[in-house]
Amino acid sequence: MSELTSESNHPDWWVSFLKGGIAILPLSIAVLPWGILAGSMAIETGLTPAQGLGMSGIIFAGATQLAVMGMIKAGASLVSILISAFFIASQHLLYGLTLRERIAPLPLGWRLILGFLLTDELFALIGKHSAAEFSRWYALGIGLFFYIFWILSTLAGILAATQIEDLGSYGLDFSIAATFIVIVVPMIKSIPTMVCVLTALVLSVVLGYYHVPSSLIISGVSAMVAGLLTSLIIGEKE
Repeated sequence: MSELTSESNHPDWWVSFLKGGIAILPLSIAVLPWGILAGSMAIETGLTPAQGLGMSGIIFAGATQLAVMGMIKAGASLVSILISAFFIASQHLLYGLTLRERIAPLPLGWRLILGFLLTDELFALIGKHSAAEFSRWYALGIGLFFYIFWILSTLAGILAATQIEDLGSYGLDFSIAATFIVIVVPMIKSIPTMVCVLTALVLSVVLGYYHVPSSLIISGVSAMVAGLLTSLIIGEKE
């Protein structure tokens, strides 16, 4: 029996679980301002504290959540919100395909739980593991600890928004960029990846400066196309 199928009976499963919780701690601390911002934005958007906390609990996708609340505040239509949310969160499809070899052999319950907990941070920590190295309990520790931390930081933002006016003006949104820099930079190990990252960086700044609608979606799609074309060109030369 393989390690994947026998792991749940291993007496040291809790060690792997706690290691996952410890591994995600630095990223959890880094995302604290992000969660506070999400909570405060929920109140500014007009949601009740329960609705704001529920949004964090159900969606569990920070970038998508902040974008959706911004669009709600701007009065965007439901169709526009759904389309934008789909494209912003579309990278999770690629994450799932990348992890398929490791996740597919697990029981349905495990697949559903890890699928829900799959974030950029979780993928960054387990995406480099091979199928033989993969531990479901380690992944669960990462995802669950991060989920709890996200809920608590959102709650802190909701409580702070009731005491501090215009909490978003304190520069908390910089934590979004800082968190993704920490995640993305270690993954730049090839020319196509470098091209993809630089394309996304330049386009997001330029389009954002000129207030181009759907600038994040355009930047993301363009970056993926640029990375793919670079990979094909390099492959043909080799």
